[in-house]
Amino acid sequence: MITNVKIAIIGCGNLGASIANGLLTIPGFDPENLILTKRNTSSLSEYQQRGAIILSDNLQAVQMADLVILGVKPYNVTPILNEILPGIDPERHSIISLATGITLSEMYQVLKPETIAFRAMPNIAADIQESITCICNQNANTEQIDLVTSLFNSIGFTIPIDESLMEAATVLGACGIAYVLRFMRAMIQGGIQIGFDSVTASKIVNQTVKGAAELMIQKNIHPEAAIDKVTTPKGCTIVGLNEMEHQGFSSAMVRGVIASYDKIAK
Repeated sequence: MITNVKIAIIGCGNLGASIANGLLTIPGFDPENLILTKRNTSSLSEYQQRGAIILSDNLQAVQMADLVILGVKPYNVTPILNEILPGIDPERHSIISLATGITLSEMYQVLKPETIAFRAMPNIAADIQESITCICNQNANTEQIDLVTSLFNSIGFTIPIDESLMEAATVLGACGIAYVLRFMRAMIQGGIQIGFDSVTASKIVNQTVKGAAELMIQKNIHPEAAIDKVTTPKGCTIVGLNEMEHQGFSSAMVRGVIASYDKIAK
């Protein structure tokens, strides 16, 4: 049970904070089982008030935890692993890296070969328990995989993938939330131009996007199947869609996804 596991988030930045927020909303989760570290701990004071343990000592945090989440920047993964290595017990700890582009083999240049290691890529919707998280691992058994899966299921939905797809997962799941938000911003701007105030336009767009996503999830249909239900002959929807395509909407989206992937895969 994830509620009985001590979890350390090393380098608790925006993504780490989103995971922390998600964990702290789980019924039965003891805030004292959550250990957060950061050089400047003052920015984590709200979590201390909610009962989490706040430290600036990464090694101490690891020694207190069972699951260790590395929420640091990619260039800091190796230095942090070297720092906490004396406290890692391969029989007790699972190490989970959230860093983009850092492979398991790179982690094992520091970690002992028998250590259980995961890569995970959630997104900031973990904050409201709506993240999509892709995970892969080395050395983990079924029980350990189930535990890490339950951790990320507690903040959304988890998909196990091959490590070769982790960079692609980062683009679609983590970068992707920014793409959707930019699309929403553009819709709101259009709504303002055709007469709505910004607050009302935001409410309409937010619910429209939420409804579209739920429709895909619950009906398990392709987007074009749903679009066909909206596009009537000579109607306003098809006119708008065609104009967007003439302006390169789908092409721009695909090119953006590929550009982000190329940046990571270099």
